[in-house]
Amino acid sequence: MQKITPFLWFDNNAEEAMNFYVSVFKDASISNVHKMGDKVLTASFTINGQEFMVLNGGPLFKFNESVSFFVNCANQAEVDYLWEKLTADGGQESQCGWLKDKFGLSWQIVPQMLGSTLWGPDKEGSQRAMQAMMQMGKLDVARLQAAYNG
Repeated sequence: MQKITPFLWFDNNAEEAMNFYVSVFKDASISNVHKMGDKVLTASFTINGQEFMVLNGGPLFKFNESVSFFVNCANQAEVDYLWEKLTADGGQESQCGWLKDKFGLSWQIVPQMLGSTLWGPDKEGSQRAMQAMMQMGKLDVARLQAAYNG
């Protein structure tokens, strides 16, 4: 049992959101579903070993960018896949690898190599990579590396 679990408040579409996230991520499964009558009240699911819980809480609270999920992607193919899936059907692209999915939840879709370009030993290269990143929506591994390399 994990000590801290993200708990996501949805406006009566928690089951749809949970099913969507489980369909997007390859290592994902639904753990528990608790209904009140025929409607899901709370449920839990796991993505890559991380448990999440959802609640159908109604329209009282909305997601905003002050909380986001950072996804450490192995390569450009994974960035592209997640970006496409999470922005589909009403999701919104932002900048610097940030997006909102169709439920309004914020995600950071980030290639693993970003750290080595932004915080690498070549300080001028890091500045160039930062400038390149600031111009991007979806992050582009080749462009980031090229900017770092000069």
